[in-house]
Amino acid sequence: MNQEYIEIELEEEPIELCNLLKVLDFAESGGQAKQLIAAGYVGVNGELCTVKRKKLYAGDTLYFNEEAFMLTLAEDAVPAERSQPKPPAAHQSSAPSASDKGKKPSQSGKKKRNKQKNNVDSVTGRKPISFG
Repeated sequence: MNQEYIEIELEEEPIELCNLLKVLDFAESGGQAKQLIAAGYVGVNGELCTVKRKKLYAGDTLYFNEEAFMLTLAEDAVPAERSQPKPPAAHQSSAPSASDKGKKPSQSGKKKRNKQKNNVDSVTGRKPISFG
């Protein structure tokens, strides 16, 4: 099936999907654009897309309201470098190896939070806010 596309010329890339819907007047506001995306009314590159801030580049296709749109880059625009997705981390065995005996497990993958309880109101349990 040969589908015809309506061309959309980008002056800069990438553009976020919710912003593109606003620019094209498919949504009156950013909130409405995000609702349309979350509800499943938008497709990107032939697949349903629910990522509100998905970055779109020249060559991507947008599907909305039974119409197909092809994103192209304006002649004077500079193409952006696409960031490569990070490869998934290799699954490590939970069993300790012989060299790991006597060592404490590493906490490098976890973020540590230092909870500071100073300057907390004893009645409300909240920190004071200073506007000065």
